[in-house]
Formats: sequence, C-alpha cells, structure tokens
Amino acid sequence: MNRIAVLNVVGLSDRHIGPHTPRLAELRRRWHHAPIDPAIPAVTCTAQADYLTGRRPGEHGIVANGWYDRSLAEVHFWKQSNHLVQAPKIWDELKARDPRFTCAKMFWWYNMYSGADWSVTPRPMYPADGRKFFDVYSWPYDLRPALKQALGDFPFPTFWGPAAGVQSPQGAPDAATRWIAGSAKWIEQQHSPTLNLVYLPHLDYNLQRLGPNHPAIADDLRRIDAIVGDLLDFFASRGVRPILLSEYGITPVSRPVHLNRVFRERGWITLKEELGLELPDIGNSKAFAVVDHQVAHLVVNDPSIRDEVREVVLATPGVAEVFGPADKRILGLDHPRSGDLIAVAHEDAWFTYYHWLDDAKAPDFARCVDIHRKPGYDPVELFLDPTIPAVKLKILWRLLQKKLGFRMLMDVIPLDATLVKGSHGARPSSQLDWPLILSEQRLPGPTLRSTDVYGVLKSAVLD
Repeated sequence: MNRIAVLNVVGLSDRHIGPHTPRLAELRRRWHHAPIDPAIPAVTCTAQADYLTGRRPGEHGIVANGWYDRSLAEVHFWKQSNHLVQAPKIWDELKARDPRFTCAKMFWWYNMYSGADWSVTPRPMYPADGRKFFDVYSWPYDLRPALKQALGDFPFPTFWGPAAGVQSPQGAPDAATRWIAGSAKWIEQQHSPTLNLVYLPHLDYNLQRLGPNHPAIADDLRRIDAIVGDLLDFFASRGVRPILLSEYGITPVSRPVHLNRVFRERGWITLKEELGLELPDIGNSKAFAVVDHQVAHLVVNDPSIRDEVREVVLATPGVAEVFGPADKRILGLDHPRSGDLIAVAHEDAWFTYYHWLDDAKAPDFARCVDIHRKPGYDPVELFLDPTIPAVKLKILWRLLQKKLGFRMLMDVIPLDATLVKGSHGARPSSQLDWPLILSEQRLPGPTLRSTDVYGVLKSAVLD
C-alpha cells in the first residue's frame, strides 16, 4: 500500500489559484487536476461523507451539517459521532483488504468513534457549573496531552468565531490551521499512517466574512499556500504522496433570506416565550426551515400545507429552487433526515435561521458563538457587533468575569445578516467556483462527481 496524505484546503477553487498561490499554481501545472461537481448540499459534512463513503446522502444520511430529528423534535448541528454516517468508510474497506492499513483523521468531521486509528477534533469541556473550557478530543486519549505538549494548546477561538482568520490576542489569522498542520506532521513522525486526512480551514473564514472578491483575500491565499507548501515538502521528505482537494467553492452573496420570518408571518411557526425571549417550538410548528448556508431543509409537520409552503418559498426573493420527494430521489437526498421539501438559494443569496421580528426578543444564544444551540448555521458568528461601543473591552470584561468564576454571556455577535459577503451550498454556475482535486496520479475524468473522490483515494493507496 502507498502512504497518502489528503490535504483538504477548505474553500479553495480554481478561481483562487494564481499569483498569490505559487506552490498551488505549480502543482496545477505539473499534476492532474479536475473540478468536482459539488456535493448536494455543498457543505462540509455532506461533502466529506460523499468523499469517504463514495455514496450520496440518501445512503449515508448526512443531508447537511445538521438536520431535524423527528423523534426528538429537535434540530441538531455539528454532531461528532461517526456512527451518524450510515455507510462503510474508506478505512473500513482498506483495513479489510490489509490489516496493516492505518488511518489518521486530523480534524475531518464525524471524527469520534470511527474506525480510524488516530483522530483529533475540537471539543470543549463543559463542567456542571456552566463553565466552558476550550480543548480537543482525541483517540487514543493519550494523543491529546502528547500533542498539546508538542504544539501547545489548540487555539480554539481562531478555529471559529470573530477571532478566526484575523489577527487577535488569541493568535495569528492562520493559527488554527497551522496547529492542525503541525498535528498532521506530528502524527506522521510518530505513527506513519497509511492515510492521513488533514483539514486546513483557513480560507473559509474571510471568504465568508469579506467575500471571495475582496482584495484582502490575497493575504489569506498567501498564508494557505505557505502552509500547503510546507506540508508538501514535509510529506515528500518522508515518501508520502499528497492529494489536494476542497469541499466547496464560495461565491459572493448580498441577499440574506429569512425563511422562518416568512413562515412566522404565515402563522406556520409556533413560538414559546422564555424569560422574555422568543424561541421556536419546532415540534408544534406547522412548518420550519432548518437552514445551512444556501440550502434549507423545510420541515412541514402539517401535510395539508405542503403545496402552499412550496409556493410561498418559491415566491420568496433569493430562492432559486424548491425540491419535492421525486426531486430528492433524483438528487440522492431521499433520506429520513431530509426536509419534506428542500430549498436552494440563488448564488448571490443565503438562508438565515432568524425567526424573530424584534431583535430585543431574539434568543440569548443569537448574540453568541453557539453552533450547537442555534437551529441553523450562522456565519454572522464571524463578526463582532459594530454597534457595541468598545466591544473588545466588553470581551475583556466578560473574560475577567469568567476567570473570577462568575456566570457570563459572551454576547458580542451582531444580528445583521447583511454583513456576510460569501457563502456556499448551492451548485455554482461556473466551474471556476467548484471544489477541485489535484493529484500526481491520473484522475478518472476531466470532471469528478463528489462520490468519485472515494475511488481516487482508494486507488492512490492501492495502486
């Protein structure tokens, strides 16, 4: 078996390879490369599940980064158990072929309880008194202290939130990605896995925050190019063949679409008041949108209004398509976790989870980085609220409260969805904005489906 390192350069598309990415441009000249017809939806969890199983969401069950659990009547986002992926993974097949095969998952998603030999993922600790400590989870357990001794603490605030992709007291703009790259090198030096899956998220932040056409993106491209170049040299020195790929490309957006506000105005959402704030009671709602970037799974608990929901959503500015049951089968999204209907935004639009009409009644978690409690993906978490005077002093005060043992709410995230300038999830009209793959080995065609990546990775190990 050949030893392979898969470098997942999140958000990279052909449009970005050029003068600011000399190492990537060199690879594109010398290696085989192809655009990937993106996963549906083109989001992290679905794309990775397609790549690692060779199957579509209708079979593996990862219909987005989160979904509505009909049994619990709850929305769940960013869960980590690999058991949620309901299909065999590439390491299962390769281990069956040769028991000597080993795999490391360095921050790829659905990281926990898989058949991979080594894995590391972000995972805060939550003591019973309400505190939160940033950390990582690893398997085996002794991997975590060893990595922290070698690399220092994982710079968690730079992995997601207002400190991600910018210079801050928490670290350099690329601090999280450099730590992950260092952990991949450490795993190689200590264990030499056959397959090393490495997640490099740096581009993702400012492509969403600023938009892919912003001139400051040049700095992000130079940073990720340097990280990739260093990894290429390192793995080459150890006889490891690299493959580069991305999960999606990001397009400029200017129109946030608030589907749940539309549903509220129709009387389809049931709200409950808690401590003076409004929260959606999804299990008692006639219809609700579980949103993820440019795709929304529409939960219609009242079948009698399904056609009306479809018509209303299609008529909403910013919505490009609404798929029903027959469409879901064609797209490979016919799974119990999928919405009854699935909406896709225009390329220049994206879906918010917002359901409130008065910001004073927004849930307390809306102004925080809270990826698990929000019933939808929220890229506004990349911003600090510009309406808060001396917002950084407020953060320092909150941190002091935390250090002194007081309960506190880090409520510094704005509620202005127009701040977001880039998104993904829909299928971009131009292949220049599709994800891509670069490999020394010949690829099976000029364009790959997302499920074809599985075969590329398997043949790279076996051939």
